[in-house]
Amino acid sequence: MRTNGNESRRTLFISDLHLCASRPAITEQFVRFIDITARQADAIYILGDLFEYWAGDDDLADPHNQTVIQALSRLSEHGVSCYLIHGNRDFLLGHEFAQAAKIQILQDPAMLNLHGHRVLLSHGDALCTDDLAYQEFRQQVRSSAWQAQFLAQPLSARKAQIEALRMRSEQEKSGKSELIMDVNQDAVSALLRAHDYPEIFIHGHTHRPARHRIEIDRHHIVRWVLGDWYEQGSCLRLDAEGCKAIELA
Repeated sequence: MRTNGNESRRTLFISDLHLCASRPAITEQFVRFIDITARQADAIYILGDLFEYWAGDDDLADPHNQTVIQALSRLSEHGVSCYLIHGNRDFLLGHEFAQAAKIQILQDPAMLNLHGHRVLLSHGDALCTDDLAYQEFRQQVRSSAWQAQFLAQPLSARKAQIEALRMRSEQEKSGKSELIMDVNQDAVSALLRAHDYPEIFIHGHTHRPARHRIEIDRHHIVRWVLGDWYEQGSCLRLDAEGCKAIELA
């Protein structure tokens, strides 16, 4: 870990950027964040959906993907540790991407000790258990058999399939209630019990940034939900004093 004089050590968390070539302003803001804000941190955790979609690690040479990869690589070379948890859009990010970007991919959920706090991290989509159709789809595409079959196809065919899935997903979401697409509170409680009641739980996915104080079995836990970057870039900062949500210029 690095410290600069008396400056406090800090860790940053971001999620749901959905970076893609068709939204260059968001990618530009991400690069600025990496080259300026993130350089002042000790570590950064990306909690899923860094990309709008990821068709496979054989797409590393794509110019837009290279912009993102090179920014993350620069940050690591500067001495900031970079970690990533898969999201529902970029779960095919693999070893070659991690090696090129100089990041470490973590399992979901990940339990850590940071700045004197017990912190649980997740993308959050596994907690949306009321959306039965999505959970069935998630189980299918996260299987090694499905991924091997999918990745065996040509890159162009994979991208075409993903675009079709995205269009279908948007149509289906328009017919679902907001409640179904949010996390299930019983699922949240079960996860926190399974990890021995962490002090802080951070996740993304729902695009509903908020700070929730919850009590489970007489344990007090703060659940932070990270925001997406469609309209306003944001991050969560954690240091010895706790968490603070930050909007990015």
